[in-house]
Amino acid sequence: MYYLKSIILLSLLLIAGCADQKSTSEKQWFKGNLHTHSYWSDGDEFPEVIMDWYKSNGYQFIALSDHNILAESDKWVAISQDSIYQKAFENYLEDYGSDWVNYETDSSNQIHVKLKTFVEYRGRFEEEGKFLIIQSEEVSDHFENKPLHMNVTNIQKKIDPQGGNSVVEVLQNNIDAAIKQRDELNTPMIPHINHPNFGHAISLDDMIALRNEKFFEVYNGHPSVNNSGDSDHISTELMWDLINIAYIENNKPLMYGLATDDSHHYHVKGSKWSNAGRGWIMVNADSLNPASIINAMEEGQFYASTGVELKNLNLNNNTLNIEVEKDAGISYRISFIGCKKGKSEPEILMSVEGDKASFELTDEILYARCKITSSKKHDNPIEDLFFETAWTQPVQFLKLP
Repeated sequence: MYYLKSIILLSLLLIAGCADQKSTSEKQWFKGNLHTHSYWSDGDEFPEVIMDWYKSNGYQFIALSDHNILAESDKWVAISQDSIYQKAFENYLEDYGSDWVNYETDSSNQIHVKLKTFVEYRGRFEEEGKFLIIQSEEVSDHFENKPLHMNVTNIQKKIDPQGGNSVVEVLQNNIDAAIKQRDELNTPMIPHINHPNFGHAISLDDMIALRNEKFFEVYNGHPSVNNSGDSDHISTELMWDLINIAYIENNKPLMYGLATDDSHHYHVKGSKWSNAGRGWIMVNADSLNPASIINAMEEGQFYASTGVELKNLNLNNNTLNIEVEKDAGISYRISFIGCKKGKSEPEILMSVEGDKASFELTDEILYARCKITSSKKHDNPIEDLFFETAWTQPVQFLKLP
């Protein structure tokens, strides 16, 4: 019933382009990244520099999601002696000034810097209606040698890794901890499963077994997460479809797909590094605050992208309409992917070469989603994912009155 309500809401939307970000009572598109790392864990840059990069590059919201920590205590970092990081510190000090930067140099000339907390750097960058920073944590757990990571967006209190006796139990325990905090504090909060193919740690069966999890990363910009799979492991995109076929069979809410940076490296750029700007989500929300962003995501009112921007996305009378914001000289393939009743595998239901297409859902289709692939190459790709792409969220046929 909850999902049907979201479809009704979505069908009322005529989604305009995201170029006009003026504050209005109508819903707007907001661009954001929910998976980012800094010196608070294993990233190689100060939070302020990272916030400035995203804000300057057209993002409206960002979540720093460092491993098993919130930026709320005293933490000092030693700056690497590598000239890249020494120069980066000099730039940081010059840009923000000695009144802001708290640092010491020890007897061996090692520079130590006190990191700014979430409250401190948030106040410097947030602007109402223009830029939002959402507190987050990457709860990083494991079973045996398998890395099991989950982001919690808009977290209010640190969640320690819960552990467990299997992959599913570890993931479920951490999901349950996030849901418990959300319910106890009555605060909108999203747990999402990170990079299931990282270390090939999380299988399709593991994902299908989860409860109360509606989000996972169909695309993650880290070069070591195996989005595309290999000869022995399916891609995260195929995993997404097979999860949803199983979820529908078991009367569970559909799984939604995110694209994220998982950025760690801010000084060296290339396919071997985890850089900013590779993947993001576009959320259609009524305002720029954590509750509105999360509520819209819960309703499936967002899409994931590595570069393709949509001019129009709406579901009207069971017809899914797509229009791309065209780049000059670039071509697009719009593919509607889903599963027919009685089938157990996804298929391309329709494919169109062009910048707009419509697909009619019928009661013979379990679900459908859209993948838009551009002929434009990503300027900093990973794996074999060379071309800019967007993925809309899956939708189902709604019996109209």
